[in-house]
Amino acid sequence: MSTTAMRTPAKVQALRAHEIDGGEKSAGSQTHLARAVTLHLAGKREEALKQLQRAIAANEASAEIYRAMGHIQFELGNFDEAAKSYRILAQVKPQYAMGWFNLAVCLERAGGWEDAAQAFHRACTLDANYMDAHLGLGVCHLRQEDPKSALFSFNRCLELNANHQEAQFGKAVALQSLGHPDEAAQIYQKILERNPDSEESLSNLILIGMAKEDFDMVREYSEHLLELRPESTVALEGLASWACAAGEHALTAKFCTLLVSAVPGHFEGWFNLALAHQKSTRFEQASDAYGECIKLRAQSCEAHTNLGIVREQLGDLGGARAAYERAMKASPEALAPLWNIALLLEHQGQFDEAERYYKQVLERAPKEEEARFRMGYLRLQREDFRGAAEAFEGCLKYRPAWPEAHANLALAYSGLGERDHAERLYEKMLDADPKSMDALRGLAALSIQANDFDTALEFHVRLIDLGERSPEVLYNAGLMYEKAGQLDKAVRLYRDTLAQQADMPEALLNLGRILESNGKTDEARSCWSKALEAEPALAQGYFGPAID
Repeated sequence: MSTTAMRTPAKVQALRAHEIDGGEKSAGSQTHLARAVTLHLAGKREEALKQLQRAIAANEASAEIYRAMGHIQFELGNFDEAAKSYRILAQVKPQYAMGWFNLAVCLERAGGWEDAAQAFHRACTLDANYMDAHLGLGVCHLRQEDPKSALFSFNRCLELNANHQEAQFGKAVALQSLGHPDEAAQIYQKILERNPDSEESLSNLILIGMAKEDFDMVREYSEHLLELRPESTVALEGLASWACAAGEHALTAKFCTLLVSAVPGHFEGWFNLALAHQKSTRFEQASDAYGECIKLRAQSCEAHTNLGIVREQLGDLGGARAAYERAMKASPEALAPLWNIALLLEHQGQFDEAERYYKQVLERAPKEEEARFRMGYLRLQREDFRGAAEAFEGCLKYRPAWPEAHANLALAYSGLGERDHAERLYEKMLDADPKSMDALRGLAALSIQANDFDTALEFHVRLIDLGERSPEVLYNAGLMYEKAGQLDKAVRLYRDTLAQQADMPEALLNLGRILESNGKTDEARSCWSKALEAEPALAQGYFGPAID
């Protein structure tokens, strides 16, 4: 929203005839002017204007005739015609400052800010103390996005009248535009001390508060403005931003709902409403609100992207993909929809297509290492160990201290049969973090692959001491204790395994075997029965060799 909510000189000022006409006027000119004034006094402005036009047609026009015409045309809202009349007046009386001022006001009303600025400047040049001309020039500079020049004009006004409220407001707007919000805020606050209901000052203080993320300030001035003007979009935007910053999603939705009710075409209001619903997991409402955003801005990449996320949450994966594709079409350089469609495809198990999108992310942002990591992970899934190693090495090029990339690179080298390389990577991880679970798991797995069960047991014990209680780690440690003949420890770990996963057949079978050897036949049989329930295929061969 523009911060240049300036009030401008609204009246074309009229002077008595002797102030612009130094010489005698023709009798015809005076007659036409007298008749026009009489008609104007009677409220007959159209007839008065025609009387003045007769003077021009009779070649009896004077500067006063053109000034009167401009005045009436302005009153009738015919600003272009009024400007023509005042332009002729300025040509006839080029030293008449008020003629230039009135021309400027007409041009300003017609939206001709550059021409208006030139006319205001001419009036200021002719009369350096013409305060309203300086004010008008400042407004034009703001409209032309030249706040530095505007500040000069408003300061000139304040030199002439330090308490001029419109000039003070204009100066604050200029300072705000120049990036001096604190100075601007001080002026707005002084204006509010004299005029607590200055809506323009309240609006701009809200905007300053939002820019500074001072949401207490935003709330204070938004609530005040809303009392004065319940439909104020600035106040509703301010309260919505305050509620959003406070994590009050219900309040955010409330204020945004009021905002879009007052201004149905308010894109940001719909977007923030959708976001509030999304964060509150009201995905149906969020989907509807994002739909409204897209009606207003069909090319909004962000709205399409967020709609895709919401549709994923609703289980509409086809609709989600379509939304991401529209987002990519709306903004071909955007990364977010590429990322989201890649993740969606990965979750659907469409690994090849997902990788294609991750590659597109990397083509646009080579340092987007997370995409490279996902590519490496997908390649591990399909046992493309060489490709996975290449991807994870790329990750470490941009982010050397990345434990997960180190661990997965070691897995890739292990898959390639390059055990020594994998082992060195795991050891490097342990040097950096002696409690690295990934490194300990990897070294334990490599030790098992090498049939080095003593070393593998050491790593499993370290994992358990660090709090690793997964069934696999507990079972492997139990199995290695059993191989080492430490049956009591094996039994304890098999029981710990079953506490985590009661139906693990291998743990049940091994525990049963040790129990039977210790004479606990009933408990052993119970274990075996549970193993058969969990995996009936174990019954094959119980009564003898398999039958063809």
